[in-house]
Amino acid sequence: MKISAPCIVSLRWRLEDAQGQLIDELEEPLDFFYGGDDLFAKVEEELAGQAAGFEASIALEPEHAFGEYDSALVCFEARSLFPDGVDAGMQIEGLPEGAVTEGMPTAIYTVTDIYPEHVVLDGNHPLAGVGLRMHVKVLDVREASEAEIEAGSLGEAVFQVSHGAPPDAQLH
Repeated sequence: MKISAPCIVSLRWRLEDAQGQLIDELEEPLDFFYGGDDLFAKVEEELAGQAAGFEASIALEPEHAFGEYDSALVCFEARSLFPDGVDAGMQIEGLPEGAVTEGMPTAIYTVTDIYPEHVVLDGNHPLAGVGLRMHVKVLDVREASEAEIEAGSLGEAVFQVSHGAPPDAQLH
């Protein structure tokens, strides 16, 4: 079967930054809804019309992946709004209750720095502003079920930032 929307593709990949540093490796195949929100548009474009066995290396500029880094998504909030155990690298959904920064979107914020009087929060995706290279292999293609088509997604987390740069290294 050729890849065309809507269908389910089973993929394996290796994701690297522009310097070849490993970011994520999907060693076990994972299914994705093709023609919905599961894959980046540029990846779908590359996969269109292909079949099981297809392999490619896809360059993803920030605008094709997690977007450009936006310094407006960084804010400072009072240290007193956070529990004693707060640590750099922790992620929180939305700003803490009592936050004073206005106009910030509802997002997942990463604690980037902790100071005696304030905590720095970053609402950018950890890979925002980073050029990526995805080495992908199509293992299987099948028709999507009615339920999958209605959902428009298989609803699985696509990327994990669990490999690559050391925890104290900056990605951008």
